[in-house]
Amino acid sequence: MPMPLTKIAPSLALAGALLLAAQAHAQVSVQDAWVRASVPQQKATGAFMRLTAAQDTRLVAVSSPLAAVAEVHEMKMEGDVMKMRAMPALALPAGKAVELKPGGYHIMLMDLKQPAAAGSTVPLTLVLEGKDGQRQSLEVQAPVRALGAGPASGHDAHGGHGNHRH
Repeated sequence: MPMPLTKIAPSLALAGALLLAAQAHAQVSVQDAWVRASVPQQKATGAFMRLTAAQDTRLVAVSSPLAAVAEVHEMKMEGDVMKMRAMPALALPAGKAVELKPGGYHIMLMDLKQPAAAGSTVPLTLVLEGKDGQRQSLEVQAPVRALGAGPASGHDAHGGHGNHRH
């Protein structure tokens, strides 16, 4: 004899709510990911992309096998001086695209283990944290664009970033 729907529905609703809560901060889409090519001896480069989260989320860490150090950075004008600093986390408000681009928020890949060659792909692991404190990793394959490619920004040579102060 089938179980009455009134006894099944609450259990299904609870299971669905738990599943949605567990996956909410994982719903981050990545568009137009790319890494700026580097030259031999260059110790740093940048990674760029557009992130859109379904729920309020934070980008709290990043890593890549290409670099010993990977950090989320912010560049902004303070008076007439462009300043850059590492950020402990980058807020990804629900439904709002957040641009990581030259001259703004971006990912710094430092202490490169080898040059980022145009035409290759760089794996990036983004660590996302939901409002509930749960963390999840998101794997991104970012193509490497030749020097000078990508949006013009006046911030073309990321090579100097390896020596900046935080």
